[in-house]
Amino acid sequence: MKSNKTLWLLAMMLVFSLVLAACAGDGSGDDDTSGDDPDTGSEESTDENDGADTESDVDVDGDHVVLAVSSDLVSLDPHGDNDVPSSNVRENIYENLVKQDENMEIVPGLAHDWEQIDETTYAFYLEEGVEFHDGSEFTASAVKTNLERVMDPAMASPREFLYEMIEEVSVEGDYEVHITTEYPFAPLLSHLAHDAGGIISEEAITADYEQALEEAGVDMSVEEYYELRAEGGEEFEEVYEEISEYVGTYVASNPHGTGFFKLEERISGEETTLVRNEDYWGENALPGAVTFKVIPEPGARIAELETGHSHIADPVQPTDVSRVDNAEETFVNVQESVSLSYIGFNVEKEPFDDPRVRQAINYAINQEEIIEGIYEGNGIPAVGPLAPDVFGYDPDVPGLDYDPDRAQELLEEAGYGDGFETTLWTNDNEQRVETALYVQDALSDYGIDVEVEELEWGAYLDQTSNGEHDMFVLGWSTVTADADYGLYALFHSSAHGATGNRSFLANDELDELLDAGRREADPDARQEIYSEAQELLTELAPMLYVHHQNYLTGVREEVEGFWVDALGIYQLKDVTLN
Repeated sequence: MKSNKTLWLLAMMLVFSLVLAACAGDGSGDDDTSGDDPDTGSEESTDENDGADTESDVDVDGDHVVLAVSSDLVSLDPHGDNDVPSSNVRENIYENLVKQDENMEIVPGLAHDWEQIDETTYAFYLEEGVEFHDGSEFTASAVKTNLERVMDPAMASPREFLYEMIEEVSVEGDYEVHITTEYPFAPLLSHLAHDAGGIISEEAITADYEQALEEAGVDMSVEEYYELRAEGGEEFEEVYEEISEYVGTYVASNPHGTGFFKLEERISGEETTLVRNEDYWGENALPGAVTFKVIPEPGARIAELETGHSHIADPVQPTDVSRVDNAEETFVNVQESVSLSYIGFNVEKEPFDDPRVRQAINYAINQEEIIEGIYEGNGIPAVGPLAPDVFGYDPDVPGLDYDPDRAQELLEEAGYGDGFETTLWTNDNEQRVETALYVQDALSDYGIDVEVEELEWGAYLDQTSNGEHDMFVLGWSTVTADADYGLYALFHSSAHGATGNRSFLANDELDELLDAGRREADPDARQEIYSEAQELLTELAPMLYVHHQNYLTGVREEVEGFWVDALGIYQLKDVTLN
């Protein structure tokens, strides 16, 4: 076999040829698809971009903070897509009943207090005098309307799995709401703190349904639709199928939350500007406005930062860390994460329907070389899907470590001793492209002919959701810091596609374990269940776990009060520019 260094040099040479040959629009999908990873920047560009200032000319009282980000948001609807670029904007517009602090602990949000009445029921006591951006009042009724909407099949939310265990939401007064689950569900508070738990104005939701019913030509009021939904049955199925393509359209353009910022202007594909909500119920945000400027090219983002046209640049590529850190006016903010980068297999397609082939590719790839050679040592190797700080992580679960001889043995056992042909998809992200090229070259030693295809982000998410791929490079962030979110969405058979299971794994034993983990209240018993699930995943090998990376964000020296949480979400409320 070739030496690893030779493989790496060859891969690096091939990067540039792939960039020139890649068709970024390889699949002209709609951008309104879901994703699950923050790092979606494209290849480094040789464009002569001097970081010209293009943000909106917004007249605000206070600092205007500008962020250069790699990808545009997909949706301003918290019940919509699951991508981090969208969550980073929505974080400032919407608020939840509860939230997580910098230590991932649950703290009050729109609910100032709560108590567990019994093993399946929580009571939440709400803040009074809170208004949505449209001037309507926040009450318990809005909480009920939001949770019922995210679970509405007409919404077809990829985040519905977060709340599918909720059996009833009852309004006990203007400022008290009870949530009852079908079974004891330990991570309920963490799920309510998820971006999907952002509370939308009840009036905006009503307008959303009104518009959907009208556009679908359904002669029915929203109240009648709610009654029909509560009854269920064939008539409801017919109606929700008719309106499903229209639900969410209004909210996506009119994101009325209770947050400390509100939408000012959005230019799709270019930038989104938020301004301070002067009527905020709590302590006002310090910046007068924040703009998320879409700059896909890493070099152009750094130029924006260096010239001061942007105050924050995300992400910084590992190869650019020294450049940013060594400059007088900029530095790199490093944040450990609960994220996972991985290479997934579509287990419904040959030869990846054979676990021996999936295991063989795990054994054939040297994680350490990817982490050191591509990510510049940024992050730690992933033994399984869960990062060490996630509840349920088991350090004793064995992984599939680099073993070329075992890889060849397994391929021969599976009948692929001479290799096979396949494709490996990636989006236009520098490290992902380089990882794909590394895998392409490494697998060529086993006679496996890998064609690397680079797709535009929206099309990439759309087509992997539909199962059109063989192998793919992607990531996942366990934003609740609980194994339920880190395993259920990625591996349960009910989560195929946009929800997260793009490997299309379906295993009855694993489903039973993941279902049991949701229903078990005792932490020790839950840990045993998730340890068993992780051991089974080693055998099933639906993906090759690469690493848990650190988030690298470029920041100018005059920026104060900015930080990034372990979920990769920007904290902008208290930012000032000196």
